[in-house]
Amino acid sequence: MLVGAQLRRLRERAGISTEAAGYEIRGSHSKISRMELGRVGFKERDVADLLTLYGVTDAARRDPLLQLAEQANAPGWWQPYSDVVSSWFEPCLGLEQGAEVIRAYEIQAVPELLQTEDYARALLRARHIDASETEIERRVELCMLRQRILTRPSPVKFWAVLDEAVVRRLVGGALTMRLQLQHLIKVSAEPNITVQVLPFASGGHAAEGGPVTILRFAEPELPDVVYLEQLAGALYPDRNAEVVRYRDVMNRLGVQAEPPSRTPDILRTLLDQYV
Repeated sequence: MLVGAQLRRLRERAGISTEAAGYEIRGSHSKISRMELGRVGFKERDVADLLTLYGVTDAARRDPLLQLAEQANAPGWWQPYSDVVSSWFEPCLGLEQGAEVIRAYEIQAVPELLQTEDYARALLRARHIDASETEIERRVELCMLRQRILTRPSPVKFWAVLDEAVVRRLVGGALTMRLQLQHLIKVSAEPNITVQVLPFASGGHAAEGGPVTILRFAEPELPDVVYLEQLAGALYPDRNAEVVRYRDVMNRLGVQAEPPSRTPDILRTLLDQYV
């Protein structure tokens, strides 16, 4: 999806039609459309030829996209869990691996990257009421494996803004909730993790429509990706104006929320409720 979105931007910037681009790689305009939507694999030769056609000849601009196209064709680490990974969620798993910064706003639950096993298990049972215990455990395993991006040698920088409802909603019982809040206090002290709480008293805000995740990449040529999860699917709005709007919303939430330095104290005051 990321490679395709960038190829579309470069094609449009160069003023080249999908028909002309398809002819360049010995294909059709529909093939270009499928590539730009991330619905087909990428041949390195095709991507290289398209970059040349679009006037991208500088190695510093070409190489990151060619490398990303190569990675896009490789099986993801989550393939053994394909039975519990929805098709709409799979791109997000891949994007997480390549991101340098992930920003998230949550309104109902602790972000999966910061969940404890017991909290994740309780939440998954509530969300998948017909799932077997085996399926629930596989989903918990997947959640825990995703969190490796926060502790790897070059960890992702994760910045989460949590609505106050997130830290007050009882999930899995008092002990589970207490351990989850303690975990948030602990991880918020890590240099690559920032946690803020948006209190009820702050009033209305621009992200009341639902959770938002924005993924940013180290390569300057790669655009930010917005991920909007829904009940039975997800959206990846990629138009520049849309991305800018969500980025602005996240910036405003960060200002409106309590500063990160206040997070441990806020969470400690809630611990007394779960004894």
